[in-house]
Amino acid sequence: MARRAEPPDGGWGWMVVLSAFFQSALVFGVLRSFGVFFVEFVAAFEEQAARVSWIASIGIAVQQFGSPVGSALSTKFGPRPVVMTGGVLATFGMLLASFATSLTHLYLSIGLLSGSGWALSFTPTLACLSRYFSRRRSLATGLALTGVGLSSFAFAPLFQWLISYYAWRGALLLVSALSFHLVACGALLRPLSLAEDPAVGGPGAQLTSLLHEGPFLRYTVALTLINTGYFIPYVHLVAHLQDLGWDPLPAAFLLSVAAIADLVGRVASGWLGDAVPGPVARLLMLWSTLTGVSLALFPVARASTALVILAVAYGFTSGALTPVAFSVLPELVGTARIYCGLGLVQMVESIGGLLGAPLSGYLRDVTGNYTASFVVAGAFLLAGSSVLLTLPHFFPCSPAPTSGSPQAPVTEALDSKGPLPEEEGPGDA
Repeated sequence: MARRAEPPDGGWGWMVVLSAFFQSALVFGVLRSFGVFFVEFVAAFEEQAARVSWIASIGIAVQQFGSPVGSALSTKFGPRPVVMTGGVLATFGMLLASFATSLTHLYLSIGLLSGSGWALSFTPTLACLSRYFSRRRSLATGLALTGVGLSSFAFAPLFQWLISYYAWRGALLLVSALSFHLVACGALLRPLSLAEDPAVGGPGAQLTSLLHEGPFLRYTVALTLINTGYFIPYVHLVAHLQDLGWDPLPAAFLLSVAAIADLVGRVASGWLGDAVPGPVARLLMLWSTLTGVSLALFPVARASTALVILAVAYGFTSGALTPVAFSVLPELVGTARIYCGLGLVQMVESIGGLLGAPLSGYLRDVTGNYTASFVVAGAFLLAGSSVLLTLPHFFPCSPAPTSGSPQAPVTEALDSKGPLPEEEGPGDA
């Protein structure tokens, strides 16, 4: 296969965006909406809610910690067979879950088997997308990740309707059929060979080099800190509003308002990330700082209008930081190492996601309210934003890399956004 000097910024890349859109919906849309099965599992197996909640938790943990495996396999075999295999595993896990007779069966089928399938699907697809785009990378990523928001709205009522007509076992069979579409998403991923690929070596060599690069390690720390506070409103905002005297339905509706703003923020940020000159890391710092400020202000607001404004602000800015977070990484590590880099970042930053909600709940138990929980969550995002200041070329006066540095072509891309290259046709990939 002929090697390209740079990503095509179009052509078949838009089919990869379409694949990533549906794949993100089929992974995170299912995960976000799986709570509708929660009550059914509690009643069916007569277990405590805490034990049932481990089903989704195991699935999320396996998906995140298994990301480096999917990345390493994609580096060796390409993303297409890896994602298609992940689709088969996710489907088979849901299929087996429909025959479960105990929670252990659900831990193994949904948590371990489907979680492994999700691990082989999400990271390789996003990494493949990053290799197809350079100048339009933020926009392409933002469009791809809108699948998460749209499916979150659609799947929850759909799953509830399926349960009401077919019971939870029949509903899981149909979710299994829905998950099988991940195989089609994987089939759309066409391998792309770039000129810089031979210089980076295999997965082991890439991992070793990444662990010795200060900018990459600092960026990983920044995203881990941001991830620690990022999900707090999705877990505790409704409870905080009920502490303020809100009814459960309006409180849940406010979270839906934040989700709509999140969807708008992803697309707007993707467009701005490509349109605004300079390093994308500056936009990431802006959005993460504003997200942190909005989180810290939640305990201060008491009036309904102020809380709605803060919910919209949080939804927009937290959604906006997602596509640019994925766009900064290829600029740091290069497109040739994006599979390994993205998998490693996702594995480490998952620690923040797993610890954030329990820490917030602990602070609520100790203090009796959610004031400290939201302030600490905002502080984590502000701390992550401050780490972004240390990235190369964040400030215009940063020294240029030497010509002999192997990463010079990559870091030079942080300084400016040149004109768009000509688009190539799908057949040229």
